[in-house]
Amino acid sequence: MSDFDGDKDYSSFTAKRVTPYLGAELEGIDLTKPLSPAQADELRDALARFQVIFFRDQPISHDAHKDLGRLFGPLAIHSAVAGIDGHPEIVAIHADADSKYVAGEGWHSDLSADEAPPLGSILYLHTIPETGGDTMFSSMYKAYDALSDRMKAYLGGLEAVHDANPVYHALFKDYDKRYPVATHPVIRTHPVTGKKCIFVNSSYTTRIEGIPSEESDALLKFLFDHVKNPNFQVRFQWQPHSIAFWDNRAVQHLAVWDYFPEVRSGYRVTIAGDKPFSGALQSQKLETVASTV
Repeated sequence: MSDFDGDKDYSSFTAKRVTPYLGAELEGIDLTKPLSPAQADELRDALARFQVIFFRDQPISHDAHKDLGRLFGPLAIHSAVAGIDGHPEIVAIHADADSKYVAGEGWHSDLSADEAPPLGSILYLHTIPETGGDTMFSSMYKAYDALSDRMKAYLGGLEAVHDANPVYHALFKDYDKRYPVATHPVIRTHPVTGKKCIFVNSSYTTRIEGIPSEESDALLKFLFDHVKNPNFQVRFQWQPHSIAFWDNRAVQHLAVWDYFPEVRSGYRVTIAGDKPFSGALQSQKLETVASTV
């Protein structure tokens, strides 16, 4: 959908592109206050256009954080991690000298094992280490575009299993608990832009259905390595009270844990999404969804 390509001027903020194809830093908007319908419309457009948008100097409250997410849809409750007291929709993101792991160390799309993976996530960090602690994002549009036509055609007919159990059992040792498992197309069509993108990730995707395990393992390894190409990426350097808001349908991300034993702390809100689909968008569906952005 070409309307979402290239730069665009906004009336309520300035969008400074970070790379040619992915990411923009938005200036001139205050997320700590209620946003007007016009501001909300422009934010929806910016997310669709840039795939991940960044904000500085936004000491946002829990309520304002949730209000921002609700401009894009209902908030999702994390399927594995409990929310903070009084705010079940908000997950604490915290690491310090006592941490044995941090959330998001591997490339992934948030909660892709859910039947309807999230539309997006909004991460606010109030405390960051002196250096390090960046978050990396990779565009699955660009990763898809870089494939050969023959590979695109082959992948377009495949589905893959996403299984959260190996991830959370390894972390929590709660082997009696069952976490979500879902099957999604290897190549999904974005419900707003109509663009195709890769939708498998090394954290949750365990196998491709309908082909031998050896072929599945080899193909997934190729795709997991492919999305790490730096030409598809942007790297966000945090400052105190920064926000990163990413389109979970179009990007993967990775949290760099290079700051141990320093503190990196904040909160994340997740926006509910829908079940991925692989086919071309019907014009009526596209018009209906696009009208929301």
